[in-house]
Amino acid sequence: METLLIIEDEPHMLRALKDNFSLAGYQVITASDGEEGLNAALDTQPDLILLDIMLPTINGYEICRLIRDQGLDMPIIMLTAKGEETDIVLGLNLGADDYVTKPFGVSVLRARVAAFLRRRKQEQTTLHEFDGLQLDLDAHRLSRDNEEIKLSPQEFRLLAYLVENLGRVLTRDTLLNGVWGYNCFVGPRNIDRFITSLRNKVERDPKQPRCIHTVRGFGYKFEPPKGIAE
Repeated sequence: METLLIIEDEPHMLRALKDNFSLAGYQVITASDGEEGLNAALDTQPDLILLDIMLPTINGYEICRLIRDQGLDMPIIMLTAKGEETDIVLGLNLGADDYVTKPFGVSVLRARVAAFLRRRKQEQTTLHEFDGLQLDLDAHRLSRDNEEIKLSPQEFRLLAYLVENLGRVLTRDTLLNGVWGYNCFVGPRNIDRFITSLRNKVERDPKQPRCIHTVRGFGYKFEPPKGIAE
C-alpha cells in the first residue's frame, strides 16, 4: 500500500482529502502545521506528499526546500490558493513536481497522484519481463531462459528506453534525443536500422514483431502482448 503525507492546515480540507485518498486505497498520514509536516516527511519518507503552501510555523516552500536538501526525491504536489506565475515557478524551482490551485476537483488530484506514483514505480523498476525475455537494467543484461542475448551498448540503451516508455508512440527524433542525445552524428533514419537489428535479437519472428511495433507515419512503440509485460 502506497503512503501519502498530506500537510494542510485547513481542517475541513484535510479531512476531505484524507477520507478521499483512504477510500482510494492509500495509507494516509496527515499534518496540520509546517513543523509537524516536515518531521513527518523526514521520519516516514512517504511515497508522495500533498503540501499546502500557507502553513503555520514553516511554510510549504521552506518544507519543500528542506526535504530536497535531505536528498529525498518523492513527488511533491503543492496545494495553494495562489495562482500567480511567480509563485508556481518558485515552488517548482524549490523541487516541487506539480502545482494545484484551489479550488480543485479531488478526482483530478487523485488522477495526478496516481500518475506520479505510477511513473515513480516504473523508474524504480530495474527488472522487466516480456514475451519470455528478462531485461535487467542494473546488470545491463538481456536474457531468455537464462541464456544471455548479446546487445551492443547502443542497442541496450535503445531497448531500455523503449521499455521504460511502455505504450508510448516515440518519434525517431524522440528516440534519437533520448538515447543518443542532441550532440551526435546519428540521423533519424539510422534509428530504423537500429530497430531492425534490435528486432532480430528480441523478437521471436522479426518480420511479425510482437513487442517493438512500427506506428506508420510517427515512429515506434514498445507494447508486448497483454499480460506478459511488467
